[in-house]
Amino acid sequence: MDISPLLISLKIAVASSVIVFFLGILAARLVIAMGTAKSSALGRGKYFVDGLLSLPLVLPPTVVGFFLLVLLGKNSVIGNMLSAIGVEVIFTWQGAVIAAVVVSFPVMYRTARGALEQVDENLIYAARTLGMGEVKIFFRIMLPAAWQGVAAAVILAFARALGEFGATIMIAGNLPGKTRTMSIAVYTAMQSGNRKLAFYWVMIILSISLLILLMMNYWTDAGIRKRKQG
Repeated sequence: MDISPLLISLKIAVASSVIVFFLGILAARLVIAMGTAKSSALGRGKYFVDGLLSLPLVLPPTVVGFFLLVLLGKNSVIGNMLSAIGVEVIFTWQGAVIAAVVVSFPVMYRTARGALEQVDENLIYAARTLGMGEVKIFFRIMLPAAWQGVAAAVILAFARALGEFGATIMIAGNLPGKTRTMSIAVYTAMQSGNRKLAFYWVMIILSISLLILLMMNYWTDAGIRKRKQG
């Protein structure tokens, strides 16, 4: 039996999770900084930026895929620039990673932001009193204190990328051994009338998803126990 959908799904989920980890942390830091800024304009702009960054969370995946096609297609400015340097995105593994990044980013961003905003403000004020800069405070105080929440965010982003279907099939297609993920394999099997194969992939997805949820619960409980002990 061809296990390439499993390997492709895991490869895409891992690659996208690494990318959204850094992007999500930076975005969370930016929005938090905007919320604490003295400028009222920045404070109001926080809500717009937050909504923009969270938009893929509420949009249908097919709509996300459509926008990615418009932005990265061969007839677009970005698509032409990429083609000029020999980079192809449409119907490639790289395109599937981009789709996974876009749909899983809001999960990482919002979860990480929530964890960072729960860090004890007294620790931050004490660090400022000692003369630490905001960048050092973020990396040495806030991020270590919120690591359980950040770890949970990465796990959730991985799970979202692993189960992505709509945006992936629109921008990366359904190429066996190249861009066919487990979710697409379920769809393909049902379209061909092979319910046994579809059930096989469904059970694999269910098993991996359950494992991911158990890991997330572990990290969440670890954070709660730490706060109680502190």
